[in-house]
Amino acid sequence: MLHHLTKLALISGLLIASTIGHAQSVRIIYTTDVHGAIFPYDFIKGTEANNSLAHAASYIEEAREDSRNVILLDAGDALQGTPAVYYYNYVEPEHNIIATIYNDMKYDAVCIGNHDIETGHDCYDNYVKQMNMPVLGANAVNKETGEPYFKPYTILERAGKKIAVLGLTTPYVPHWLPEFYWSGIEFKDMIESAQYWMDHIQKNEKPDAVIGLFHAGYDYTHSLQKATDKCNENASVLVAEQVEGFDLILIGHDHKVFNQQVTSPSGHKVQVCDAGTAARYLGDVTMEFKKGEKRPTITTKLVALGSVEPSESFTHKYMPHMMAIKAYSKKVIGQLKEDLVSSKALFGPSDFVNLVHNTTRKHTGAEISFAAPLLIDATIPKGNLTVGNMFSIYKFENMLSVMKLTGAEIKKFLEYSYEEWVSNPKETGHLIKLNNRGRILNRVYNFDSAAGIKYTVNPFKPYGERVEIISMEDGTPFDMNKEYNVGMSSYRYNGGGEHLTKGVGLTKEQINARSVKNILKDLRGMIMEDFTEMGGEINIPENNNWKFVPEADVKEYLEKDKAMF
Repeated sequence: MLHHLTKLALISGLLIASTIGHAQSVRIIYTTDVHGAIFPYDFIKGTEANNSLAHAASYIEEAREDSRNVILLDAGDALQGTPAVYYYNYVEPEHNIIATIYNDMKYDAVCIGNHDIETGHDCYDNYVKQMNMPVLGANAVNKETGEPYFKPYTILERAGKKIAVLGLTTPYVPHWLPEFYWSGIEFKDMIESAQYWMDHIQKNEKPDAVIGLFHAGYDYTHSLQKATDKCNENASVLVAEQVEGFDLILIGHDHKVFNQQVTSPSGHKVQVCDAGTAARYLGDVTMEFKKGEKRPTITTKLVALGSVEPSESFTHKYMPHMMAIKAYSKKVIGQLKEDLVSSKALFGPSDFVNLVHNTTRKHTGAEISFAAPLLIDATIPKGNLTVGNMFSIYKFENMLSVMKLTGAEIKKFLEYSYEEWVSNPKETGHLIKLNNRGRILNRVYNFDSAAGIKYTVNPFKPYGERVEIISMEDGTPFDMNKEYNVGMSSYRYNGGGEHLTKGVGLTKEQINARSVKNILKDLRGMIMEDFTEMGGEINIPENNNWKFVPEADVKEYLEKDKAMF
């Protein structure tokens, strides 16, 4: 059950609420971006975990013992991230495990997230059908009917009060995922959609309070966006500031922990709460309806679930599922001769990224491939390579795409990529871009290197002049004017990281016109199949095709920065 101190804090909060009048107090508990953290066990590392839905279940069980006026919500991205959900999405898909557990935990509503969409229509459509509660997403519109593809909102009644929950998801999905993931759906601007549905709700439902349940983060300047940009990725705070009527907005997507008030157009204070990711936190909100006041009083807190014991009843009930996933994740698919260390990808060709390059070129037939390390702190020890290890090698359910790029465009792509991660050592003292806390400045999943060509990178030169492409991998000439078939993840092809748009200068229409093929199978699964086919010892062909130069000048900086990892 709950840690003693946590329980005392919870009880004291409930005593304060009870003095106002229990019948007029509603408690909202919410989770977000669970990303498959279901059980108190890390299937990737093979260790116990102190964050999971099992921990959240314990807290929720106790809250319901104290009050019947509890609302339970989730802000999306539950279907992707660990072997647990992968297993029940694709290996045993008949009964979606998240739907089963959310039904048992009696969630009242959930929002659809971009990584839920990433699982593909078959998976998330089946998930929605199996859920006993509405899956919300008012701004995801059916192209044929013009109506929301998911339910726009739901009405919940607690303590004699009528509470509306309006769901919105980030409209940036088409920037990350090819259309076959979201075919038939159009993602509308969050602010415009919120205003439309707020007007509808106020006119037709006349609620006592309105909760926003948004799968979108709080920083609307992310990716150099502006508040005025149409279809802003993280428009949650903008909605609070521009759309009157919300009393509480619960958000996710950015994996940040955030709990602040935002001022609405009328001057009303709207509480905006973000509970991070992987069930490390949950949001606990008290909504008090005081006599004579039109708007409820909101009190929020974020609860760290590391201080909460996992629910024994939850763990016992789902033990067969946990054991099935554990057996799957421990399945050996080959033996590694050497450790795989992701941080090596920052400094030159590495086995970690070569795996992705080799699989991409094998399965697409592309002459050249682009790939990045998705994690920078992953080490897979030599010896048995398991299914669970594969989630360190490749974190997301990306698929493969091939498009045509000229030699000059390939160079522009690489110039943009290395600008993301490399600094001029003479100016910064480091080869790798770092922030003022000495950490990597940018997101490593955008640090694409290439295979299929030989090239050098000179960090002392300015952007646009750093990359020199010497030849094709086999020594034949590389032609700046020739078109090449280039393989990459579906995320990169669809604009993720903006390598093709800002870097190369292509429009979305031009990118689509260059398409050669899309492989509707996740890349991680293809790598696993390749390993299984090899059998026994895994040999990763070397791609020693690029390096930093001048070698004598970069040597000290390479050694200095390598020592940080």
